[in-house]
Amino acid sequence: MGVFTYADESTSVIPPPRLFKALVLEADTLIPKIAPQSVKSAEIVEGDGGVGTIKKISFGEGSHYSYVKHRIDGLDKDNFVYSYSLVEGDALSDKVEKISYEIKLVASADGGSVIKSTSNYHTKGDVEIKEEDVKAGKEKATGLFKLIENYLVANPDAYN
Repeated sequence: MGVFTYADESTSVIPPPRLFKALVLEADTLIPKIAPQSVKSAEIVEGDGGVGTIKKISFGEGSHYSYVKHRIDGLDKDNFVYSYSLVEGDALSDKVEKISYEIKLVASADGGSVIKSTSNYHTKGDVEIKEEDVKAGKEKATGLFKLIENYLVANPDAYN
């Protein structure tokens, strides 16, 4: 088994506490509401919402995939750090055992956020992950992130 790591950094005009609340803590209700074509539903299938919880995300009609399950590996509400692993679902190919993610939000000088993300692809055997495959997934995630950010800009009283 190999592990391939990809790191990325982006910015947002939304401050970390508000962005973390929408992007992490309330994502299960917000994303299906603002992007039902992408995510149909998110539900807890095991746990209480904290570390160790398993969530099932069902994708919308336009998706190539039907669902994934992810496990919450870490949740630090004070420092705005969230980590989770995709552990089941058709988005995991026969080449990937799991994908672990960590997102950290840091306050930027302009009052917004710097979003630092790391993805670890745990492959089966000596399979290599192609950068273009990772980029395609990141583009979808970035599109969803922009929808959340735009929603927060358009609704300044939401998720305060």
